[in-house]
Amino acid sequence: MTPQKRLVAYFTMEIALENDMPSYSGGLGVLAGDTIRAAADIRLPMVAVSLLYRKGYFTQVLADDGSQSEEAVEWKVEDFLTEEPARVTVPLENRRVELRAWRYDAKGVRGFEVPVYFLDADLPSNAERDRNLTGSLYGGDPYYRLCQEVLLGIGGVRMLRALGHTELARYHMNEGHAALLTLELLGEEAERNGRESIRGEDIEKVRSKCVFTTHTPVPAGHDRFPMEFLTRAFPEQRDFLDLQDASSAELLRRVLQAETNFPGLQEAAKRGASVNMTHLALNMSMYVNGVAKMHGEVSRRMFPQVPIEAITNGVHAATWTAPSFQATLDRYIPTWREDNYSLRSALGLPQEEVWSSHLLAKHELFEEVHKKTGLQLDPDVFTIGFARRATGYKRADLILSDLDRLREISKNAGKFQIVFAGKAHPNDGGGKELIRKIFRAKKALKKSVQVVFLDNYNMEVGGKITAGVDLWLNTPQFPLEASGTSGMKAALNGVPSLSILDGWWVEGHIEGVTGWAIGELRHSGDESLDNAADAESLYDTLEHVILPMFYNERHKYLTVMQHAIAINGSFFNTQRMVQQYITDAYIR
Repeated sequence: MTPQKRLVAYFTMEIALENDMPSYSGGLGVLAGDTIRAAADIRLPMVAVSLLYRKGYFTQVLADDGSQSEEAVEWKVEDFLTEEPARVTVPLENRRVELRAWRYDAKGVRGFEVPVYFLDADLPSNAERDRNLTGSLYGGDPYYRLCQEVLLGIGGVRMLRALGHTELARYHMNEGHAALLTLELLGEEAERNGRESIRGEDIEKVRSKCVFTTHTPVPAGHDRFPMEFLTRAFPEQRDFLDLQDASSAELLRRVLQAETNFPGLQEAAKRGASVNMTHLALNMSMYVNGVAKMHGEVSRRMFPQVPIEAITNGVHAATWTAPSFQATLDRYIPTWREDNYSLRSALGLPQEEVWSSHLLAKHELFEEVHKKTGLQLDPDVFTIGFARRATGYKRADLILSDLDRLREISKNAGKFQIVFAGKAHPNDGGGKELIRKIFRAKKALKKSVQVVFLDNYNMEVGGKITAGVDLWLNTPQFPLEASGTSGMKAALNGVPSLSILDGWWVEGHIEGVTGWAIGELRHSGDESLDNAADAESLYDTLEHVILPMFYNERHKYLTVMQHAIAINGSFFNTQRMVQQYITDAYIR
């Protein structure tokens, strides 16, 4: 398919595409990769844009006490990506920053390809500070971050034009990081009409092309920059908005979250106004969504002035299903890769096949554990998995709240072991302390509950854990789990969840059928925190329901495993998710 026929441009700050290609520990990049693979599978004419990061990736190194340090990862871009000949320039202060693009083709199950373009400023024509703008996702100060978003949004649109993508109907912004693409589209509309300033008709035309997905209720996911940063970055754009036009003045007021209109951009900067990138994206999009039904409710409370829908996330089924389960599904449900809905037929899989596939995945995980830690876990012992980015609100330590209780459960209900993994952001002291706390509990529980922590969490390690454990544990602080996808990956492999009723699990949970809930269903506005009550619910269900079923009524546990695949695996996948974006956002 020629470039001119691509209809959807998908913008994101990070994309994780291959196990060997470095990526950060956050889930947004992994979700973006899964989305692009699903778009290729269903032959959606999409093109994706991100930034190329040469630095900032790290190997997690853990000391004996769990203290995390980081070692930089070196990688050769040309081993994974192909350089495009096109070049574009982006204005920044009084300079022109030159960009090139590196291409990756994501190939779908039927051979269709979605091109992914990584923007790169590391060119000899640029000053050293500009060459470093595509150095590290989490590097630099807030102004550095804004400049990166200029390259992604404005540079991304210009690069798409240079590569021949001129008939794009939708621009999908993931988080506010790409929101500045709307300014480039506005500039194109004004130029098309022989004007230099933006008016209401330009805003409406651009708004009709844009889609925005907000992925988190956590404030760090919503960038705010002083207006002074923008006037510094674009000193020649003082009259970009025609503030005599009511629509333009109202747009500026909404983006700045100001009570009154400003006479000009420079005056807004002088008065200390700040630009909220989320509000720019919200007000420049004809469709806005959260990433789960509960998150949609939370987002509507956060941004009540904008209609916000919900499209629940998914994962790419073929990517996250273990080889042993892939072989079983290929035999019994041969269409599952092309048609993820057909996974509902997993209810008819022979239970002995489900169990043998699971044991092979468990063996793969335990081999990884032995390779990384030297420990040999017992495959007959019930194994709990928890692998998320190590940060406070995800509460990896909730299960470790009462070590004496864990010892009693292991003694009275059945032995169990726990596999943890997760990187802390280099600057997240709380996340690093969380890992140390797990190591302290590991030492204290050694004689009764085996605890392991796998270092250097990445897609490969994450895939082995989600497929190889017997139970997936998820304990985020309500209501901060926008969606969560790790439990979806587990479900594809017949691994049920024990989880807080937040994010996707509100929709995927059927008590005792697809897994189990920690605590009760709560209202989206309830932000109370009761760690003790959540821990007690976790312990009670583990002791009195899950372990007895696993050890004493294995056939019932296998039925839950089958339902996890048939109900959750068949729905919570990016194939369904992308199809919903098509009908709800792309062709409306």
